[in-house]
Amino acid sequence: MRFARLIAVVVAATLASGCYHATINTGKAPGSNVINNDWAMGWVFGLIPPPDVDASACKTGVAKVETQMSFLNALAAMITFQIFTPMTITVTCASGSASLTPADRVVGHSGATKAQTAASLEAAAELAMSTGHAVYLKF
Repeated sequence: MRFARLIAVVVAATLASGCYHATINTGKAPGSNVINNDWAMGWVFGLIPPPDVDASACKTGVAKVETQMSFLNALAAMITFQIFTPMTITVTCASGSASLTPADRVVGHSGATKAQTAASLEAAAELAMSTGHAVYLKF
């Protein structure tokens, strides 16, 4: 009986000590603009999630989203018997610069004929299809 209690205490302590952490990378270069919410309020063991983070300030897109339960978040959750389950959410905006290489560009001519314009568009489409990346077409 005593051994069973010891095992139960060890299992409970192990489960209570774990901190949740997830990172989502979009592949975009991170910028300097960061949106941070240290106390995003979730409820009832996290079954009711925190409200959405408004990332409209990220005009060039999102580079990384990180969610975690910090020590203080976990302490608040333990004190309230998991009724209040806060977490930390950090959104890193993407940098404003494009990451196109010279190989991703097709340049047309401003005084081009219809045939030359069509050839430039076709070359851009073929390059996009073969590389699977965006192609910048400038006239």
